[in-house]
Amino acid sequence: MARMHARKKGKSGSTPPTSKVPPSWVNAKPEDVETLVVELAKKGYSQAQIGLVLRDQYGIPSVKAITGKKIRQILKEHGLASEIPEDLMNLIRRAVRIRKHLEKHRKDMHNKVALILVESKIRRLADYYRRKGELPANWKYSPDKAAVLVR
Repeated sequence: MARMHARKKGKSGSTPPTSKVPPSWVNAKPEDVETLVVELAKKGYSQAQIGLVLRDQYGIPSVKAITGKKIRQILKEHGLASEIPEDLMNLIRRAVRIRKHLEKHRKDMHNKVALILVESKIRRLADYYRRKGELPANWKYSPDKAAVLVR
């Protein structure tokens, strides 16, 4: 699949397992996987890092295939999920970094364009999460609020 703001295809990342059923060689119980997810979240790991640790260190290819729930759902049940979804927060952090860079280097046109593209992704993703009910209906992105959110 092509990238959103580039004319290239790009390298693909790791592919998720094709089957929705846990493989026969996985002998982890759903309760054990949930406790692992909660422990890793309490240690400060993000959702993406939790998935990588479970895959690489514990041999669990898919949390959803074993437990029937996504990592975010498990964290929500235990009160550990953040108010703002992880992917949206990462884009907000990137926008704040670019704005900080542009304060020093005002004539950096490439990063001005990059900021516009990142903020358009933020707005699109925020619309999606508002439709899904992950964000409140009145949540709106603003650069001032973003700088406070990141800190």
